[in-house]
Amino acid sequence: MKYQVGMYGGSFDPLHLGHLHCILQAAAMCRELYVVLSWSRSRDSTPKELRYRWIHQHVRHLPHVKIILVEDSAPSKEEYGEECWAQGARDIRAAVGKPIDAVFCGSDYQGTGRLEGLYGPECQVVYFDRSEVPVSSTSLRENVYENWQYLAPAARPRYVKRVLVAGGESTGKSTLVQNLAIAYNTNFVREIGRETCDAAGGEEFMNLEDLCENLLRQKMEEMRAARDSNRLLFVDTDALTTKFYAQLLLQDETERSKCAALADAVAGLHRFDLVLFLEPTVAFVQDGTRNEEIAAHRQKYSSQLKGLFDQAGIPYECLDGDYLDRFRRAKQLIQSRFGIRTAW
Repeated sequence: MKYQVGMYGGSFDPLHLGHLHCILQAAAMCRELYVVLSWSRSRDSTPKELRYRWIHQHVRHLPHVKIILVEDSAPSKEEYGEECWAQGARDIRAAVGKPIDAVFCGSDYQGTGRLEGLYGPECQVVYFDRSEVPVSSTSLRENVYENWQYLAPAARPRYVKRVLVAGGESTGKSTLVQNLAIAYNTNFVREIGRETCDAAGGEEFMNLEDLCENLLRQKMEEMRAARDSNRLLFVDTDALTTKFYAQLLLQDETERSKCAALADAVAGLHRFDLVLFLEPTVAFVQDGTRNEEIAAHRQKYSSQLKGLFDQAGIPYECLDGDYLDRFRRAKQLIQSRFGIRTAW
């Protein structure tokens, strides 16, 4: 190894491939590398614990790389002056606890002499070419979706926009979710209730355990899918829809209350960034699992389901018309809300 103890620092807000490229190169040059995560009580847009996790997930295969946290007390970026730089260097030295013989940083600092002045002649400053991975945390904060390919994989779930497709039975939810996932080259979460309904032999035979399984598995599938999604994640059905079916299918009031409590708790874990509510304006298709009572009174039950979203204070966009109308309107809403298009 060329160096005994090296240091590479930043706020990593958010972590991107440029950071990782520098860390991996620095790690190959040091017996020990300290990645210094700078955090601020007043300026951070992302919790330090989450940023620590992002870095950890990408360097945990390198046992000689250690992550340490150093607080930055400057009230604003503009007020981060020379004394703040000097205090930061002192804090880093104290946190590392041993002589640092290499400081690594991007080439944007080259020629300033700042780091050479802070760490002295006993420490070599090594610059990495920033143009090799042309991105910055600032550009990501300004438009993460235009720069998605540079966002560190571990950081992506925080920025994935979750789009729920809700509505009554046979309104085209499953079709729209899959079509949108294909159009945006991303993932979707299927409706777990289809599996539990089939296992029970039909909706009329579903019990409290089945509905609780729907709630828990649906949320777990959503959380897993978000880790590998490309800007968007489409979800077919949610906890409030399961709460609606509990009220419809369960006869015991105690069981209804238990299911409703779990549904409300699960619904509160993550708020969807966009809810598309499909109106019953397409033909009802009986696939052998669907409720004939709902089929006979589609508008009534659709309004009841909307009422649950209204009670929870969750806004939604209603989509009507045929399948093509819904698909086009969904894309329009995604572009207007998030600035995400199907074109790259």
